[in-house]
Amino acid sequence: MADKIKRQITVGGVKIGGGTRVTVQSMTNTKTADFAATAAQINVLESTGCDIVRIAVPDIESASAIKEIKKRTGIPIVADIHFDYKLAIRAAEAGADGLRINPGNIGGMDNVRAVAAIAADRGIPIRVGVNSGSIEKGILAKYGGVTPEAMFESAMGHIAMLNACDFNDICISVKSTSVKDTIAAYRLLHERTDYPLHVGVTEAGTEYMGTVKSSIAIGSLLADGIGDTIRVSLTAPPEAEVRAGVAILKALGLRAGPELISCPTCGRCGIELIPIAEEVEKRLAKLDQSITVAVMGCGVNGPGEASRADFGIAGGVDEGVLFKKGKIHKKVTMDKLVDELFTAINGGENS
Repeated sequence: MADKIKRQITVGGVKIGGGTRVTVQSMTNTKTADFAATAAQINVLESTGCDIVRIAVPDIESASAIKEIKKRTGIPIVADIHFDYKLAIRAAEAGADGLRINPGNIGGMDNVRAVAAIAADRGIPIRVGVNSGSIEKGILAKYGGVTPEAMFESAMGHIAMLNACDFNDICISVKSTSVKDTIAAYRLLHERTDYPLHVGVTEAGTEYMGTVKSSIAIGSLLADGIGDTIRVSLTAPPEAEVRAGVAILKALGLRAGPELISCPTCGRCGIELIPIAEEVEKRLAKLDQSITVAVMGCGVNGPGEASRADFGIAGGVDEGVLFKKGKIHKKVTMDKLVDELFTAINGGENS
């Protein structure tokens, strides 16, 4: 599927759509009214690679806390609003960089106009967020349940309400718990609208299974040029969402950073491959170099099969080898193998 350039919106200085880079989002799990704790978590998320963060706004205290949170943080903040349009207005007044709201559930067109008016005045975009559990009863009856078509129609209905208020600074999400339905719903949006798309699987599950489901859905869509910003929704600490999101983008070549190649274990393996690969991955996470690093278990797989790697190590009997661009550089004792690898990566002595 060919890429389709979407409209572009700006969330607190971060651009979404219009051919710019795909951004990573997450959501805090602190009590938003506790602005110090919320700000601290946002700063951790930023250091992990988060570009935009969403916060729950269930009450006026949470909306008002945005002003203090903004003083202590550096990435854009989106206020997540349900049902009460007054909370959206207060969040905008307190400095929110974006709103996540479904116009159809905030009490009629007068309320929608009030939210659209302050969003337009403050230059705040609105994300229309439809989940498989939030579709209107009439649409569910029409389609016989939750379907990609039902999610698409629900989203377009909400957008029509904003358009009626002359508001067009919009991003859309249509997240299902089903990987297949999520993919199909976003394909419909991609084909029929030019609004930027926030892509993800809702309620994806625990860190393991949720990452698998999200990687399939988000990765499939991004590989086809669909999606402008992403969230990996996990029953896990929010920084795990960010790590997964960044990893998805790196795997698709959409974000710079080191890539690790490591072979599966087998009977030929000459080193304790799993802990070594995990240690290398941990150290690589601290680098922003666009390099490929290989960790191979024996001379059969490395350096031959890892010839495209910039740097690599391979196991042997009592000692391993350090290689560069598929060529053996030197032999190294096993206890120094990882350290020598990173000495070479960092351009150190004898590298």
